[in-house]
Amino acid sequence: MKKLVIVESPSKSKTIEKYLGNQFEVVSSKGHIRDLAIKGKDGLGVDVANQFQATYVVDKDKSKVVKELKSKAKKAETVYLATDPDREGEAISWHLAAELGLDVETCQRVVFNEITKDAILKAFDHPRTIDLDLVRSQETRRILDRIIGFKLSKLLQSKIKSKSAGRVQSVALKLVVEREKEIDAFVPVEYWSVTAQFEEEKIPFEASLSKVDGEDADLKEKLDADKILALCEGPFTVSEIKQKKSRKNAKPPFITSTLQQEMSTKYNFAAKKTMRIAQKLYEGVQVDGELEGLITYMRTDSTRLSDQFVGSALHHIETTYGKNYVGFYKVKNKDENAQDAHEAIRPTHLNYTPAKLKSVLTPDELKVYSFIYDRTLASLMAPAKLDVVSVSLTKENLTFATSGSVMTFDGYTLVYGPYEQNKDKILPKLTEGQLVTPLSIDGKQHFTKGPSRYSEASLIKEMESNGIGRPSTYATIIDTLQARGYVELVKSSEGSRTKVFIPTDQGKLTDEKLQNHFKDFINVKYTAYMEDELDEIAEGKRDQVEALQEFYDRFIDLFDHAKENMEKLEPQYTGEHCPKCGLPLVIRKSRTGEQFVGCSGYPECDYVSFMESKKTGEDCPDCGSPLIERKSRKGATFVGCSAYPSCTYIKKEQPIPTGDMCPQCGSALVKRKSRYGKYFVACSGFPKCRYIQKDAKKEKGEESES
Repeated sequence: MKKLVIVESPSKSKTIEKYLGNQFEVVSSKGHIRDLAIKGKDGLGVDVANQFQATYVVDKDKSKVVKELKSKAKKAETVYLATDPDREGEAISWHLAAELGLDVETCQRVVFNEITKDAILKAFDHPRTIDLDLVRSQETRRILDRIIGFKLSKLLQSKIKSKSAGRVQSVALKLVVEREKEIDAFVPVEYWSVTAQFEEEKIPFEASLSKVDGEDADLKEKLDADKILALCEGPFTVSEIKQKKSRKNAKPPFITSTLQQEMSTKYNFAAKKTMRIAQKLYEGVQVDGELEGLITYMRTDSTRLSDQFVGSALHHIETTYGKNYVGFYKVKNKDENAQDAHEAIRPTHLNYTPAKLKSVLTPDELKVYSFIYDRTLASLMAPAKLDVVSVSLTKENLTFATSGSVMTFDGYTLVYGPYEQNKDKILPKLTEGQLVTPLSIDGKQHFTKGPSRYSEASLIKEMESNGIGRPSTYATIIDTLQARGYVELVKSSEGSRTKVFIPTDQGKLTDEKLQNHFKDFINVKYTAYMEDELDEIAEGKRDQVEALQEFYDRFIDLFDHAKENMEKLEPQYTGEHCPKCGLPLVIRKSRTGEQFVGCSGYPECDYVSFMESKKTGEDCPDCGSPLIERKSRKGATFVGCSAYPSCTYIKKEQPIPTGDMCPQCGSALVKRKSRYGKYFVACSGFPKCRYIQKDAKKEKGEESES
């Protein structure tokens, strides 16, 4: 009889089984196996009147998995539950124990933060029981989300045709909508600056007007700038030189939010994409013929590093770069709510340098891994040292200022420099009392800038700083807002790589209704408060039922009032009548957000007509109706029949020959379009030959995945 180990992800199982040996069989639950049932009052799956008793059912697509796990568990000598080391993982272990008939009080729960041999063996030497406080915390969150999500979503669907609402999702939407209101309300104010260009010892430098008569310069219009320029003829006097030594410390190692932010800012990676790649690096990659977990668990809000890793890293820094590059370890969690359940995101093996793994990782995987590796190493290196010089130059009653710095010791930037914008501004050697004559002096008009729209990185940062959501939810929240058609991610300006969120009309309407009726719940303060409560339940400091009852009593009063008083959005009539049944036609929206004209008698009458602008000028070869441009649920554009759903014809895009030949079978290589709207180069002999060119260069103007 073997010992059975159950993990969440199939890709982990081979790696872990290899470390444990042939006495163990490692299998996967493939994530959650069951969820709240959709039954009972309002389909909540929760008996509110009976201390919020939850009813769970096995997910339909997991019934076969559960059946196989039960069979294996009956034959096993011992069953180990080795799901992820967070609340969700703890809850999955609890659900597995319940379905497999294991004693929750005595079953073996194994937790590890990295998939390495030492960590796995150590974890199995010290199993524990299921942490029921963590399970209660996760269950409370799930019940809260079910009650708020089901009730608010149904209410909004019936009143304003919005698709959903959520405890955290709706607060994130509120942030985006409020920022847009600030931008709309902002009135730019004119101001002017005056800058002088100098050159001494063949070194150019510039100084800007900082004070007039000892007060901060405040030039409101061109006339003010012209008055200053009239006083600036002739040489300036170097009136003051200040020199000081400065140190620049490295940033702490990555947590989930900072990794998502930096990958978005530097590489334009979506949070979802970053997490997908990090998951792969955590679960294991083939290195020298063996599966190796390359990073620690990627869902964390702690910057802590293990003592063992710190010791090995400091030794690595000393032997690789020299003793003077060795820094010190200081953990600092800026967020007092950080759960600190496990370490920061770090490499598991320092000998697996990015250079060594270049041949086994994809380009995107290498970007994520290199960033994690270098950030972790740099966090334990000595600070950079700089000489900073500040210079004041005077003319009449005017003071101009400039500053510069020179790095005297590169410290951590030896490793992390490529990720930072750090251009030293070098000044010539100047002495107090010296006269310097400007080459030119210019006045420049400016206007104050309003607040910027949120990018993915800045929205995640805002959610984190306000205690909204948790590391495991940031990417999902952002994804949901886009999928529901509440926000759009667009380029911030022409030619910019940065994309920002703009609320749609439906998003604004949704936020307006929620704020009118549920502002006590849909706000930053309450959402952060609920996260604190969940933490307290996880720590055994707060009663689960008491917390749920307190929430429900307040929520249901507001819900009943909103159900009675929220205005219903009337359909938008076109003024025409349905050619099939004669009822008025109205403008509707599809699941993908496309507008179309439909019969007000739906579902009895299914007549639809699409806007003229969507028509391609071609007719459907199956039924003769006009072909139109449509969007899939994934957001990809395709051409299909306007008579859908009566006719399901979709025009397939013809592959484009590249002029190259397939290296596997010799057939022509062609450019195709995937179901997600992305182009790729593959063999024309598909499906007999499944060759895909991995390193195909993207066409100019084509956007990379983000």
